[in-house]
Amino acid sequence: MNTIKKETIIEFEERKSKFIGYAKPISNKKEAESFIQQIKSKHPDATHNCSAYKVIDNGQEYFKTDDDGEPSGTAGKPMGDIITYMEVSNLVVVATRYFGGIKLGASGLVRNYAKTAKLAIQDAGIEEYIEKKIYLVDFNYDKIGEIENIIGISGEYIEKGYNDRVTYKIKTDENTYNTLKNIKDVIIIDL
Repeated sequence: MNTIKKETIIEFEERKSKFIGYAKPISNKKEAESFIQQIKSKHPDATHNCSAYKVIDNGQEYFKTDDDGEPSGTAGKPMGDIITYMEVSNLVVVATRYFGGIKLGASGLVRNYAKTAKLAIQDAGIEEYIEKKIYLVDFNYDKIGEIENIIGISGEYIEKGYNDRVTYKIKTDENTYNTLKNIKDVIIIDL
């Protein structure tokens, strides 16, 4: 299964309409819905904020498209078709459109929303999907270097706390988790 490497933003103009494409890797439906709302809040004055996402969460597939007021099937569906065509999962794509005064017609809408999704996915890069979970890692200060080397590029820091001991909230893969749990005096909690 493939997904995208990173969050990205692309832009282009078509017959005076401005299209902004957003793509983000996700691991559950809630993240997708939250990202869509975040983009809608960022562009409340946009003519449309159309979206599509596909996520496999605990063996359940969620696939949703939204035309956000564009004629039925001219925005969300072509974006969803690109996700299927490019064989990627666990991502959300949002296309923000500012109408430029020239109507594009149904075929023009389909073409440009598909183009927005494709450019955003290509810009984000495609990679093999590796499931990541959130963990709490608690350890002594003398292990910071060792722990950070293990977390490295495969992990993502969500929160860092420095009190009597160091506490990191991280999102990482199973291999990193297994390496961390084998270190003496390191406490790991699966969230």
